[in-house]
Amino acid sequence: MKAYHVHPGKQFDGIVPVERTLPAPGPHEVRVRIRAVALNYRDLMVIRGDYNGGNETPVVPASDGAGDVVEIGDKVTRFKVGDRVATTFFESWIEGRQTPEKSRNAFGGLIDGALAQEIVVSQDSLFKVPDHLDYTEAATLTCAGVTAWNSVFVEGKARPGDSVLLLGTGGVSIWGLQLAKAAGLHAVITSSSDTKLERARALGADATINYTTTPDWHEDVLRATGGEGVEVVVEVGGAGTLKKSLQATRMGGTVAIVGGVSGWGSELDPFQMIRGAKHVTGIYVGSLAMLEDLARFVALHRIKPVVDRVFPFEQARAAYEYLDSGSHFGKVVIAVN
Repeated sequence: MKAYHVHPGKQFDGIVPVERTLPAPGPHEVRVRIRAVALNYRDLMVIRGDYNGGNETPVVPASDGAGDVVEIGDKVTRFKVGDRVATTFFESWIEGRQTPEKSRNAFGGLIDGALAQEIVVSQDSLFKVPDHLDYTEAATLTCAGVTAWNSVFVEGKARPGDSVLLLGTGGVSIWGLQLAKAAGLHAVITSSSDTKLERARALGADATINYTTTPDWHEDVLRATGGEGVEVVVEVGGAGTLKKSLQATRMGGTVAIVGGVSGWGSELDPFQMIRGAKHVTGIYVGSLAMLEDLARFVALHRIKPVVDRVFPFEQARAAYEYLDSGSHFGKVVIAVN
């Protein structure tokens, strides 16, 4: 069975094909034939050695895999052979409050992930995907989709008529845009590319801001929301954007910190947060229960995730390099043949 290993810290040279043999599924385990794997910014962190606490042990990368159930253990009750499924991000976070124990093992981090022709995992590490999605689309729910869901609706508690600010046009932000519009939210999105902003408007964005030509973009967010600011910010920038994201948030609103593509340090003004009764919350993907809620919502609204480009399995390194270039709009996916 073909798979990939990544060697943390070795960058793109550490992405190497390997041959593996999998054990038969245990009583509560499922064997899945993987058809597609979606990449995330986190996968770049793994190859750089920035994610897994300095552990240099090779690992099968990527959390986001979608495919078919081909074999089940004798005590599996949630799936049958032939079901179309996708992986969860965490092996053990099924529901409820996130804890260190529940989020210890993330697929493709410290334990083997999905970039392989087949995987064997617990039945509680999978969920059924909406029928209207193909495998490349279905794979994008696992990390980016549920991160956006958690940010906007779980921690952000957004309701129809609220406003949301989405930074950039990567996977989480475009997922957030699509979910926001389906839920009746007012969506503001930023990018350095007018072409990408035009595509965002085609997806329903109510206001678009080029942060290169408008460096004080938070002021445009305020103007777009009648001076009040947004209820929720899906904050992916980190050091370069957090201060302005807080300025663009209305009193009592929430900044959901998802990532730090511009760096992890930042200046926070506690008085601004107190005076504005603003909330800052960290988002570490989501649980199986959230993924199942997301899948139902996606099925109900017939949402089709935006897949920017699909690479063949043999070109996994090229997929990583393309993701690293920042050229994508939406998700980068690897088709597993």
